[in-house]
Amino acid sequence: MKSHSLLSLLATASLVSTSAVSGADLSDSFLTMFKALPSQVDVPDNEITAAKTDLGRMLYYDTRFSKSQKISCNSCHMLDKYGTDNAPFSSGHKGQKGGRSAPTVYNAALHIAQFWDGRAPTVEEQAKGPVLNPIEMAMPDKEHVVKVIKSIQGYTAAFAKAFPGEADPITYDNFGKAVGAFERKLLTPSRWDDYLRGNKEALTAEEKKGFETFVTVGCVTCHNQAGVGGHMYQKLGLAKPWPDLKDAGRFEATKLDSDKFFFKVPSLRNISETGPYLHDGSVTDLPTMVKMMASHQLARELTDEQTSSIISFLKALKGDLPTDYIKMPTLPESGPDTPKPDDT
Repeated sequence: MKSHSLLSLLATASLVSTSAVSGADLSDSFLTMFKALPSQVDVPDNEITAAKTDLGRMLYYDTRFSKSQKISCNSCHMLDKYGTDNAPFSSGHKGQKGGRSAPTVYNAALHIAQFWDGRAPTVEEQAKGPVLNPIEMAMPDKEHVVKVIKSIQGYTAAFAKAFPGEADPITYDNFGKAVGAFERKLLTPSRWDDYLRGNKEALTAEEKKGFETFVTVGCVTCHNQAGVGGHMYQKLGLAKPWPDLKDAGRFEATKLDSDKFFFKVPSLRNISETGPYLHDGSVTDLPTMVKMMASHQLARELTDEQTSSIISFLKALKGDLPTDYIKMPTLPESGPDTPKPDDT
């Protein structure tokens, strides 16, 4: 969805902000734009089974799928820290820094696509990218990844169990499917979900007022649905040019001029825990981020009171981590042919 298709929503938000609409009416009018989190995000081509999520969990934590055997998916997307590493740019192979901030993996399976530029359509495809990226995990090719898997007896059995009936279950695509299945249950329900399901006492009066402010300012225009964002692309600097913006965003993936400076709208779930903010981690605190978004995306200059009100709602989006589901598993032992760490 592009910016020109948002005009009706912006107009609606503007009308609400200038009218004497009650909090109850706001709930009735705008809560339909949101959905409570599901228990898992299903897709037809990757059935979620216990065998598959168990395998995906092991692969997610295993550093042997990096060239140096020091980096795993969890290194940059730490499951006990709301799915990110709280760094502007993550450290990869030999300490190299990536070009964009690592977004949280929690609730990501809900999103329109993966990565800031949307270049991977699913979490299954995204899972295969960093492993082969020379800056990140730096494995030479997918064949080498398969070689590592097949050298570990425990994985041979786990892949066979996760992908029954397949003549050769150990493939790089199945690596992505296993990690993807695991990630499709990485969801963080919060009191906001209780509120959406009808418990009007789930939010405090201050948080309800924060939702009103969130709506009337216009934040709801892009941050909606189950993820409270993540469901569309938007131009950074829609209303006013973003300062010092060098990254061309989605253009890097599509090479279409119309996609210049467009990025996937991030989810606001757990936003109080996942700073620094933006694709480049350039904004370190939430009040500054809220004010800048209002100014540059909505042409609204927020007062400190409005900013604090919105943040009170955003903090209510902090969910519960699935602590049992994300526990570090026991990994299968290396075999005699498992490649050794390579720091070159």
